[in-house]
Amino acid sequence: MNFEETPIQKDLRELTKRFAEKELAPIIATDEKTETFRPELILKLGALGLCGIPIPEKYNGAGLGYSEYAVVIEELAAINTGYAISLAVTGLPQVILNTWGNNIQKQKYIPPLATGKAIGAFSLTETLAGSDAANLRSTAVLKNDSYIINGTKLFTTQADIADTIILMARTGRAGPNGISAFIVEKKTSGLTFGKRERKMGCHTSHTVELVLQDLKIPKENLIGKEGEGFKIAMQALDSGRITIGAGAIGIAKAALKIAIHHAKQREQFGKKIAEFEGVSFMLADMATELKAASLLIKQAAWLKDEGKPFTTEAAMAKLFSTDMAMKVTTQAVQILGGSGYTQDFPLERYMREAKVMQIVEGTNQIQRMIIGRNLCA
Repeated sequence: MNFEETPIQKDLRELTKRFAEKELAPIIATDEKTETFRPELILKLGALGLCGIPIPEKYNGAGLGYSEYAVVIEELAAINTGYAISLAVTGLPQVILNTWGNNIQKQKYIPPLATGKAIGAFSLTETLAGSDAANLRSTAVLKNDSYIINGTKLFTTQADIADTIILMARTGRAGPNGISAFIVEKKTSGLTFGKRERKMGCHTSHTVELVLQDLKIPKENLIGKEGEGFKIAMQALDSGRITIGAGAIGIAKAALKIAIHHAKQREQFGKKIAEFEGVSFMLADMATELKAASLLIKQAAWLKDEGKPFTTEAAMAKLFSTDMAMKVTTQAVQILGGSGYTQDFPLERYMREAKVMQIVEGTNQIQRMIIGRNLCA
């Protein structure tokens, strides 16, 4: 494993940073207040080749890996986590279909997603199936040549604007082996949307309820075989934990940068506050934990790219990096004092954005369960 970024990774970082500073930074303050998401920005990311980073070139992807994907997510999150999450979520259907889809499904659905011409979503959670994902109750019944799906799904990112949704529903007995995965297209009859969640942060990223009432899809939209849906979902979440961790790195880097700048400029008691150990030690701890989290993300991404087992490492990386981001953003607000608590600085937004990273793609309590279970297997 090489700790130095490759030329491609450096170029991707610079390209994404320029995009985020030009396209996102000027609009985020307003769009966060109005909860506005701009699909055209995903199209622009696609035009830059950033929507299908880990997807083969034959499907219009970049043919790279998660080591490169993490760099892109990190730089987007440094400006706005909502669009970083949007890009990551649009990537999940691509990764799922590239691994589990048949040739027809791959050729039909992946290229539009990889080029930003379509937006993707991933729908697993239900009222009784959050951390206990195997307990989902939505049903899919095969009738003639179609599946009829009924139920309600919660907390689905950008489903209201998605063109392609990967959705999990029960086709068999209780438990994980009775769950299957399906492709649901936009405007399919029987698909409606319930409430859009009013969230603490990430307001540019919509989180909505899906209502499935006799939703009818062709049997060709089954991914893999019946009963493989839980395995598909868990593999997708393993990969997603790398991107969520990378987003946490971006948030923390941005917060630390502001805190350092402030500490070097702000004077109290006749000297810069960076000269006080109480502040400099806080910055030292923040930078050290950020570095450690970055290395964990690099390792998990490298393992995935090498085709090696990475479930435990992805859980560790997601756990540590998101807890770190929550701590770093909280400490950054503290260093700025009253100013940090105002909307004059983006720190209060970073702090709110960091919180959700401890929850999505499996709460950090679930990450500890995964790590502990695998250690004792």
